[in-house]
Amino acid sequence: MNATKVEGTYTLITGGLGFIGSHTAVELCQCGISIIIVDNLSNSKLDVLNKIKLLVEKEIIFYQIDILNTDEMNEIFKKYHIENVIHFAAYKSVNESIQNPLSYYDNNINGLIKLLDICIKFNVCKIVFSSSCTVYGNSKSPFIENSLTGIGITSPYGQTKYMGETILQDVCKANPNLQCVILRYFNPVGAHSSGNLCENPIGIPTNLMPYILRVAINHNTSSTLFKEYDAVRIFGNDYNTKDGTCMRDFIHVSDLAKAHLYALNIKNEGFSVYNIGTGIGTTVLELIHTFEKVNNVKIPYLFKPRRNGDRDIAYCNNDKMKYTFNWAPTKTIEDMCKDAWNFMLCPI
Repeated sequence: MNATKVEGTYTLITGGLGFIGSHTAVELCQCGISIIIVDNLSNSKLDVLNKIKLLVEKEIIFYQIDILNTDEMNEIFKKYHIENVIHFAAYKSVNESIQNPLSYYDNNINGLIKLLDICIKFNVCKIVFSSSCTVYGNSKSPFIENSLTGIGITSPYGQTKYMGETILQDVCKANPNLQCVILRYFNPVGAHSSGNLCENPIGIPTNLMPYILRVAINHNTSSTLFKEYDAVRIFGNDYNTKDGTCMRDFIHVSDLAKAHLYALNIKNEGFSVYNIGTGIGTTVLELIHTFEKVNNVKIPYLFKPRRNGDRDIAYCNNDKMKYTFNWAPTKTIEDMCKDAWNFMLCPI
């Protein structure tokens, strides 16, 4: 890689071809921010890059690199003046992390440490960290930013997010010139309004909406692409909720992506934490029935035993983000369902 310094300043997005990363890349580009995307394509697809280019109508600097490869990452920082880093690149399945904890600790923690080391070396101004509501553990909903964290976390994935926050807080204290913004995501769903971007994982989905989408395609279109997806598996129907299924705070991915613009504009806060959710709890069954209603489709489902690591209720208080930045989600649960279905119908 040619290490001659390129003029201008850039925001580096790790995992930038993933679900949230790709939407954030579009938002930043459309606001005139120059970006560099790094992604190892372990759970994303290269054609997402072309879709981002189509939406923003410009070329995008992209490197297929694993953030654990410090030599290749160093070369990027040598070549470009990277002012900010938005760090998405991480494994993210609760259930998978229970089955393969060491791979999660290796990728999510070692990846963060190696990235931070490079950020400090090259005087990066700010890192925005993709965290999760799983850090709240045993705390009761609605979660606020100063709710107790780290106690009763039920999965290695959640532990890696909690440990990541702790590492960033310590690094921020030791390096006063580095700002660290923690965004605790709740449950992003939906798709870009163009129909070009959505959560479309490689292999069997571990999140609810992509599984709903594949079942919907199987039962409501002539496509044979997802014929093995006969029904949505709902894990547990005896939780302490209105219909017995888990309750989550679903947020449209475009609203979530926009929150990163505000995070980049935070000045002189050192270490800061924000919840990114709607503040509204929706059960799994409510999401399925809403999807059926707004899209006029049928979604078969089956109840299965509870999964390890799932909690009954998780939704946030998002007042801090609202009152600090005048940010608020604009998309409803109906919008999320419509946009996701529109994405699936586009190639059919």
